[in-house]
Amino acid sequence: MRSDAVKKGIERAPHRSLFKSMGYIDEELERPLIGIAVAKSEIVPGHIHLDKVAKAVADGVRLAGGVPIEFPVIGVCDGIAMGHEGMRYSLVTRELIADSIECMVMAHAFDAVVFVPNCDKIVPGMLMAAARLNIPSVFVSGGPMLAGRYTTAQGTKAVSLTTVFEAVGAVGAGKMGEEELDHLEDVACPGCGSCSGMFTANSMNCVTEALGMGLPGNGTIPAVYAERIRLAKQAGMLVLEVLKKDLRPRSIMTKTAFRNALALDMALGCSTNTALHLPAIAHEAGVELTLDILNEVSAVTPNLCRLAPVSATHIEDLYAAGGVQAVLKELAGKNLIDTNAQTVYGTLKDAIAKAYNRNPQVIRPIDNPYSATGGLVALRGNLAPDGCIVKKSAVAPNMLKHSGPARVFDREEDAFAAIMEGRIKAGDVVVIRYEGPRGGPGMKEMLAPTAALAGRGLDDKVALITDGRFSGATKGAAIGHVSPEAADGGPIGLLKEGDIIQIDIEAGTLSVQLSETELAMRRAQWHPLPPKVTHGYLARYARQVSSAASGAIFKE
Repeated sequence: MRSDAVKKGIERAPHRSLFKSMGYIDEELERPLIGIAVAKSEIVPGHIHLDKVAKAVADGVRLAGGVPIEFPVIGVCDGIAMGHEGMRYSLVTRELIADSIECMVMAHAFDAVVFVPNCDKIVPGMLMAAARLNIPSVFVSGGPMLAGRYTTAQGTKAVSLTTVFEAVGAVGAGKMGEEELDHLEDVACPGCGSCSGMFTANSMNCVTEALGMGLPGNGTIPAVYAERIRLAKQAGMLVLEVLKKDLRPRSIMTKTAFRNALALDMALGCSTNTALHLPAIAHEAGVELTLDILNEVSAVTPNLCRLAPVSATHIEDLYAAGGVQAVLKELAGKNLIDTNAQTVYGTLKDAIAKAYNRNPQVIRPIDNPYSATGGLVALRGNLAPDGCIVKKSAVAPNMLKHSGPARVFDREEDAFAAIMEGRIKAGDVVVIRYEGPRGGPGMKEMLAPTAALAGRGLDDKVALITDGRFSGATKGAAIGHVSPEAADGGPIGLLKEGDIIQIDIEAGTLSVQLSETELAMRRAQWHPLPPKVTHGYLARYARQVSSAASGAIFKE
């Protein structure tokens, strides 16, 4: 056992004395030591209940003959961090999470690890750590939040965090009163769990199933269901089987697994952030995953689901319709996934053997998709030579092709103010730059401006492009990850007010109507903005981080 390094032999008597100081007994030190990396905290709705999930995992570990040892992992709530300085500290935690888990696992010689994440950066950070460490591992998330129920004289409708963000724009436009907003904020998020739509957290938890690192149900069983606790116990038991077989993450997270994950992503219409996180996880697993591969998969994979933020359908509805397994089974019917891919419990074929589509309104049959191609598309052009990303499934049909004048802002806050003050008009293309991984620094999610556009009824009339990124809760013609970013001298940094931006999502292009001569002249005159942060972790992050096109990983 790996853990023998800290518990076997005369020379490890001091180590054993430290274990005994914590209450461990000799019989426990004869068994495998199973780390439980848990992101429990009292500041993240998706994490506040993870102590109960981790306890269930520990129960499972003990049932299977192992010794569970819990250790903490940090996590930022993107919703609470949104729209202010705190959002710079979201993406940057992904690397901290991976690094800190590596430190804990290597320092204490755990035999295997059960990862208990739930929210946006925590899931990919833990997957990166699992791939890097390459010791037997199993994932079990905390599960999604139930949708809220918002009742007015017109009836009751399902709502989520997105609804509240969009309501802010509606109040600013005079379409909703503050009293109505107060009621909405009270009911939109009814309890614990990752926010209830197909936002980044739930996207990544669903993708974890397709990658083979989590049990069926990992992405969709609601947080408050007893089934979530049962799944956690099963994960705790399973990790001992995985350890016995010496089944390691890099044997699971192969090129085939990542293509399966991308296919599921396209079918579900996942968050644009998956295009940032999957390449980073693949990098740790030694697999190359590019935007070109993303487009390859998108071109042949139909979009089968339209969940919030683009509909009133939520993760609980996907769960009731058959979950990830039912979607995978639809894809397998057209040979769009490799069902022989290895998972922590067998193969994907095992996962879908008993699955079926219980609600064709939630999961469209493979022969009746929302679109013949996937939910995400990478665009290129003279404005994004290295690529950018858009959630095509969240774009109104009339905005798939759009041309309009650039309204240029160097800060998210300035763009948000312009939207709320009514200075953005139908047909405009809002440009928010110097918000990329290095320029931000930290590549802020920008749900506030996109939600404000939606709340003012402009999400099908105005496009927004940025070298930053968007929340999975964003809808509309919101194009992110424009690379190279402005701080690296990318063409987005050369734009001027009124330049005509041309977007053609079907053709996969994003361009500015300027000649190469004009762009060259502007480039010669360009000077980067001074760094926004010059000390602390953000400054170090800005020096180390690479382009969004490669997953915003650290340079090696």
